[in-house]
Amino acid sequence: MARVNPGPLQNRVDPFGAIHAVSERGTMFGNRGGCMHTESQQLRGRPWTNERWICCVLEFKGRRRELMQPGRYTELFFLDEATAFAAGHRPCMECRRPDARRFIEAWSSAYLPPGQSLRTVSHIDQIAHRERIDRLTKTQKTARVRLSTLPDGVFVALDAARDEPRLLWRGRLHRWSFAGYTGSEPIPRDDAATLLTPPSFAVAFAAGYEPAVHISVRST
Repeated sequence: MARVNPGPLQNRVDPFGAIHAVSERGTMFGNRGGCMHTESQQLRGRPWTNERWICCVLEFKGRRRELMQPGRYTELFFLDEATAFAAGHRPCMECRRPDARRFIEAWSSAYLPPGQSLRTVSHIDQIAHRERIDRLTKTQKTARVRLSTLPDGVFVALDAARDEPRLLWRGRLHRWSFAGYTGSEPIPRDDAATLLTPPSFAVAFAAGYEPAVHISVRST
């Protein structure tokens, strides 16, 4: 099938979980369980099909796909893994099995009694879905937190700039863009902020899972 839409497709995800049409591709991709687009490659309805939101690598076993094919799952792209987590996506169990296992181990150590193992990753998906979607507005659900309580890898929005997502990383807040991180500042006083990353994912970070971040963070 030839490309119907000549411009950028609406498939780039920001830390608020919103999906945009921009030219930057990002370093990871994923999906939200199924097909969310029309035959004309436009998004339709709610921006997910089920609770299985995953984050994948761009290349796996030589597989190639034409984007937004009729009836196929809608491909989404992220700047990095930290962005994907903020938007509500966990590591894929197929193409990222080692990462998925590390994430499940960290999540389990935080949530399950010692010696008890997770029966199915669907349990994580169910909890994450309750945390990431507001049932009334169908938009991203957030939490109010103190900055001092957060681990590296989460995204927050400060009260003074609610529409500007920032990555907490190595003692600084890094300003996000679709192309990369554009600057940073020291973490301010122990103020309250809006946590974008689902709380259960943040707890897994605190328990030892460190998400991958875009290389641009090193220069900010």
